[in-house]
Amino acid sequence: MILISIFLLLGSGCQKSLEAPQTPVVDPSLPKIDSVKTLSDITEIGFEWTPSYAERVSGYYIYRASDSGKMEKIASIKDKYASHYVDTKLKPATQYNYRFVIFSEDKRESEPSPIVTASTNEMFPSVSYVKAIVGLPQRVKVVWRPHSYDRVESYIIERNDLRSTDWKEVGTIDGRLNAEYIDAGLKDNYVYRYRVRVKTYDGLISKPSEIVEANTKPLPKEVEGLKATSGQPKKIVLTWEPSSEQDLVYYKVYRSSSSLLSFYDYHAKTKSTQFEDLVNDNGSTFYYKVTAVDKDGLESLKQKAPATGSTLSAPNSPVPFSIKHDGSSIMLTWSATDNRAVKYNIIREGGKKQTFTGISQRSFHDQDVSVGIAYKYSIIAIDEYGLASKPSESFSITIPKD
Repeated sequence: MILISIFLLLGSGCQKSLEAPQTPVVDPSLPKIDSVKTLSDITEIGFEWTPSYAERVSGYYIYRASDSGKMEKIASIKDKYASHYVDTKLKPATQYNYRFVIFSEDKRESEPSPIVTASTNEMFPSVSYVKAIVGLPQRVKVVWRPHSYDRVESYIIERNDLRSTDWKEVGTIDGRLNAEYIDAGLKDNYVYRYRVRVKTYDGLISKPSEIVEANTKPLPKEVEGLKATSGQPKKIVLTWEPSSEQDLVYYKVYRSSSSLLSFYDYHAKTKSTQFEDLVNDNGSTFYYKVTAVDKDGLESLKQKAPATGSTLSAPNSPVPFSIKHDGSSIMLTWSATDNRAVKYNIIREGGKKQTFTGISQRSFHDQDVSVGIAYKYSIIAIDEYGLASKPSESFSITIPKD
């Protein structure tokens, strides 16, 4: 009896309890609890005992062994008719030791019950099957087999990548029968790892499932062999090698007016490996890049170096050679500064302004002139594509009246 009193003194008198610390006084005349039934869950243990209705009984104290092995009071049940108690917030798969004591109105305690040993249940496992779908554009789809535990409220999806050991919660799916999560907005051609935890309605969270890996779809391969023409009239023709992508949909053409700009404007799209850029100016230069786009809208990278193309420039202006008159008509000649001209136009000013077209020789005889009037002529060269040069320098003459 003395040993029991000393045990209770050491086990509860120096520990924080539900009531003000005091030295328990053991009264051997109080009834004693001899048998306690237990029922375990994952984080709870339930107890049942036969209550004592004796006049001196006021209630029951429940002691639990701490990590150091000392008994600490965890509950004070102030109704002698009570016969049940649930110890909550326990660790899963852990053994605990308890003692039950009857106390009187003057806080005397009975002899403690025999030690009651009970263990919480193992934490329930996560989903038994999980799979990650690979090769999706900028996303990974995670699927799993619905958990058989009917208290499942939701699934927690966690992710990390091969460069990290930290796991991040990326999504929660409510409902036991839901079994899919799509993780979007990811990097292209990147490997991610996933695992799934199960959460119950009472807040329990399982250990993680097995880890699965998936890589996102890579971008289409860069377009190769891009070339641009120089020297075609009013257009620049782009050509490139066909893409090897099986799900290619079209190509996008980008254009810049300067080689110094890093930004290229979207210009056109085509399903062909050739594109004609119609340009209204002669001798204009543009810089091009072309990308490939697949059925999922993924676009390849642009070429590091652009293809440079330019339209055909206008012919060079002719150079006047001579101008003279015979008293009633004017003769002029000129020389060509390149070999592109196939015909010439003559612009005459003075008197009645007139343009003479389709002249195939490098000389012109103007017989529709009058004496005493100053005439000024300029010459335009026309090439085979109809491109016209700037007018030549003008040369003037007047047929004297005398």
